[in-house]
Amino acid sequence: MSSAAARHERRNDQYRLAVVLGSVREGRFVTTVGDWFARQAGRRDDVKLDVIDLARPDGDGRFLGERIDAADAVVLVVPEYNHSFPGPLKTAIDSLKPEWRTKPVGFVSYGGRGGGLRAVEQLRLVFAELHAVTVREVVSFHDAWSEFGPDGEPVDATATRAADGLLDQLAWWAFALRRAREDAPYPG
Repeated sequence: MSSAAARHERRNDQYRLAVVLGSVREGRFVTTVGDWFARQAGRRDDVKLDVIDLARPDGDGRFLGERIDAADAVVLVVPEYNHSFPGPLKTAIDSLKPEWRTKPVGFVSYGGRGGGLRAVEQLRLVFAELHAVTVREVVSFHDAWSEFGPDGEPVDATATRAADGLLDQLAWWAFALRRAREDAPYPG
């Protein structure tokens, strides 16, 4: 196969993206942010989308594990609570181990002045231990409750460009790591 044909085949390929809504609190804002991001991802030809809402538990975690295992990449939509990320999200992450291995993980964060970035920095440490790869680009909403209109869309159009940048990086890593997993087992 020529390199041009290989590039064309990759362009027509899709990666499986799991978007995890990382808050279970009543009255949570994660659905506004997560629904918006899922719409952004769903517009792309290279994404096969699976939205996972942690507020809708499946009982024993097997269903979550199967969905993360099937994903080529994961995005966590995460609020910042008390300078960190929510406890139920940590429990969900820790309930799995091999399912995270060699997966690219991205973040859409929100909160007050910090925009959820302190939660993201702590999550990067967690995912390094799980042998996952976190991508650099982050979509962050500072004072998030004032950043979305009544239609559920951000008031600032730069959010869409940030989402595209995150999804572009995830696509690169998702395809690269999927090929690597197919070629050889990970030595971790």
